[in-house]
Amino acid sequence: MLSNMGASLIKHGRIETTLTKARALRPFIEKVITKAKNAAALPKENGKLSASAIHLRRLALRDVRDEDAITLLFNEKAAQFANRPGGYTRIYKLGQPRISDAAEMALIELITAEDQGYKKSKGSKKAKKAGGKKAAKKEAPEAAPAAEAAPEETKS
Repeated sequence: MLSNMGASLIKHGRIETTLTKARALRPFIEKVITKAKNAAALPKENGKLSASAIHLRRLALRDVRDEDAITLLFNEKAAQFANRPGGYTRIYKLGQPRISDAAEMALIELITAEDQGYKKSKGSKKAKKAGGKKAAKKEAPEAAPAAEAAPEETKS
């Protein structure tokens, strides 16, 4: 099952499946993509693939079992992931469950090379709120003397 789903994901870029299957597919396909990425990083010997690259290709073919998908992955898609340290897939939960058995549906897709992903916040929400209040208090005293100075000038 994972082999067929992995081949479809490589060929089409995204597939719709149940959430449980998508979560099972993620580590499986990421290991295959890592093999392709490592093979692409190896130097070629006299214009031919090195023995290590061929070995990695055969290991990936053992897992996915679809020669067209592996060829596409190793020749074209591996270069997209060259600068990415991991996390080659993304899972989106779909809102509507499947009608027949009410299974939670998900969309799993390969992440493009230019996608930076989400940035993690530095600190908790409480720290951000407290920092915002302190900044507002600091600005308030500076504004008060300026307001007092203006009426004094008009009295003289």
